[in-house]
Amino acid sequence: MDYIWHYHSPLGGITMASDGEALCGLWFDGQKFFGAGLSQQFREQRLQIFDDTCRWLDSYFSGKAPDTTPKLDMRATPFRKAIWELLLTIPYGQTMTYGELASRYAGLNGLTKMSAQAVGNAVAHNSISIIIPCHRVVGTDGTLTGYAAGLDKKNRLLQLERSLPA
Repeated sequence: MDYIWHYHSPLGGITMASDGEALCGLWFDGQKFFGAGLSQQFREQRLQIFDDTCRWLDSYFSGKAPDTTPKLDMRATPFRKAIWELLLTIPYGQTMTYGELASRYAGLNGLTKMSAQAVGNAVAHNSISIIIPCHRVVGTDGTLTGYAAGLDKKNRLLQLERSLPA
């Protein structure tokens, strides 16, 4: 059984999901891949993990880098999980290109190279948006590309982190 809870952010509604212990989903309402990984049966219920996540989001949306991360349950293939774990290493207020992310993955896994397109697909299917910061991944020339919640939200998140001019 999964549980959900709602949060009202400055960028719109957010739905969170949990197995009761860890956060397994966080999506802007209506975004692409909304609810991916959420079990068929779920109910709305306030849980400690949701309170922890709301505190994280309150800090984040106030323009501060949160100092702790809620417990996460990444429901993904091993490859996607590895990419999402790399996303967690991108510091607040900084960005990384898909190519840099692919190179980092390749280096950590003893590969000579890795497809940036495969990495992009894994990034696109991130089911714990914002906390796993897929919005910090940009195109080779620094342009904003792909974000399941829309480029307008990606732009606003990066502006909030001050990695883009207002």
